[in-house]
Amino acid sequence: MNSKGVFNYMSADSQSSLYRNGKVLTRRNLEGTDSEWVGVNYQKYEVTVNDAREGVSATLGQHGFQLLQNDIERLNIDFFDNDAVLNNYYPLCADLVKEAAGARAVYAFDHNIRSAAGKKSKKMITGGQQVQGPAHAVHGDYTLTSAPDRLKQLARPPGKNDTIKSLIEEGASLLPPADVEQILNGGRFGIINLWRSIVPEPVEVNPLALCDASKVDPADLVVFEIHYADRVGENYFAKYNPNHDWWFYPKMDRSEALLIKQWDSEGGLARTRGEQPDSAFPDSPSTFSFHSAFKEPSTPDDAPDRWSMEVRCIVLF
Repeated sequence: MNSKGVFNYMSADSQSSLYRNGKVLTRRNLEGTDSEWVGVNYQKYEVTVNDAREGVSATLGQHGFQLLQNDIERLNIDFFDNDAVLNNYYPLCADLVKEAAGARAVYAFDHNIRSAAGKKSKKMITGGQQVQGPAHAVHGDYTLTSAPDRLKQLARPPGKNDTIKSLIEEGASLLPPADVEQILNGGRFGIINLWRSIVPEPVEVNPLALCDASKVDPADLVVFEIHYADRVGENYFAKYNPNHDWWFYPKMDRSEALLIKQWDSEGGLARTRGEQPDSAFPDSPSTFSFHSAFKEPSTPDDAPDRWSMEVRCIVLF
């Protein structure tokens, strides 16, 4: 069953950009909360969102997203306990992504829980950060600059006072520096997000929509800078393009894992530094999939809130 959704794109008069220019940004504190927005001008567009359970057999390689069966009930993971997620859930995510992507190595390095109710109540993850709200803006999580920067940050040599927990939490020494050096000199790497519901009820409120990566054009991109206390990250916001092809998986439950490609250095857009879109290279993998939460019109008013977790993984090929 196809649906309609109203999506927040950047305004039509926003300047397209592949690289940081100081015009569109936020400042984010240690709890993950944005305290200031600059140059973010949204414009709402109604688009058709196709039912991916009926209309497409999406793959990471072609479309930039893929749904897998992955029942975790027997593991009894407490997703609101940071140590339990790091020690028990990260290895599962890494193994699943490794098999699906055909990678030689995968390292889980970051995660968030998202819920509108959790954000409103300022619920905290034990030993971790505050629950975030669903992201109602069309975006990709990495850019031509921030993807390789994140790779390099995750290869930081450990210090003498590092513990196993701090290494996992900070991403330190997860990647062998020699591997990173080889990749930066022409090897292939990716960043894949494993997204799932973490409560028994299926997702109805604020489901996640995904854009076919082959429909993304470099002119759609607007760099969004995220200024942390110790570094600057980047996302790509999107300008509206009528060629964008949107999909979602109705009523996802926690026996399912949605893989979202956040970056692939072998994608056509990535390899040409934004000079050409992925569609110009039909035999190459996709670079990334835009995504956004949206309000699905048929959702009952009394449907339970969405509680989802995303785990980001560095993928080495």
